[in-house]
Amino acid sequence: MPRYTVSLLAIAFFSAVSCQNTPSAPGSAPLVDAQGRPLFFASFGTPVLDGSAADDIWDACDWYPVHQVWAGTAPGPADFSGRYKLAWDENNLYVLAEITDDSLFDIHPEGLERYWDDDGLEIHLDEDASGGDHSYNHNAFTYHIALDGRVTDVAPDSVYRFYDDHCFTRRITRQGVSTWEMAVRIFDGAKFKDDAENIPKLLKAGKKMGFALAYGDNDHSAARESLIGNVPNHHSGPDSAFWNNAGSLGILELK
Repeated sequence: MPRYTVSLLAIAFFSAVSCQNTPSAPGSAPLVDAQGRPLFFASFGTPVLDGSAADDIWDACDWYPVHQVWAGTAPGPADFSGRYKLAWDENNLYVLAEITDDSLFDIHPEGLERYWDDDGLEIHLDEDASGGDHSYNHNAFTYHIALDGRVTDVAPDSVYRFYDDHCFTRRITRQGVSTWEMAVRIFDGAKFKDDAENIPKLLKAGKKMGFALAYGDNDHSAARESLIGNVPNHHSGPDSAFWNNAGSLGILELK
């Protein structure tokens, strides 16, 4: 079957693809590594990014839950529930997220002002799984993906910037359930320079990366009520530490 690579720079070409998937861990009970970090697995295949999730690769993958409170209060099941799947090819990590949210709200449509208080996904990626601080550096990326698909993170100069060419997103929402399909390009944070040409990494089986996923839920308030993630939050402060501590992430392995 023909296969096409998603280009995050300008134009996306899509086609179905056949692939082999060997799920390694049940989505409801992820394994942990020797350091106690949750393990997640992405299977090889290239989905069509149209928001439908109608692909053989997704059918073969396990669901992982989004159910850990990172910040705020725990929402009830009628307010929020979430789960996701992971796939990859040489050019991209692919994320399928199914989010039930009874009210979608974007109070900052300009995208760079308090974007974390809007409804949206967060994807945390540490390319070399090295852990450590990434408060104002690219040791890891924290992508905030808004309802309109804009992608935001904080740069080393402490300025909020768009990183739209890092993530390509298609979202369809029906009766309170949003299906997000995303292609994420992976960059070497040690070499990444803002306002310069950066070449994404080519991915191979066996690669391990720091990874976490979360959803910020705002039910028409000045600030979000909840931030719900996929790994336990061991931070005791009033807010999530995942945006600045890559050691809090789980480990994603490409199978």
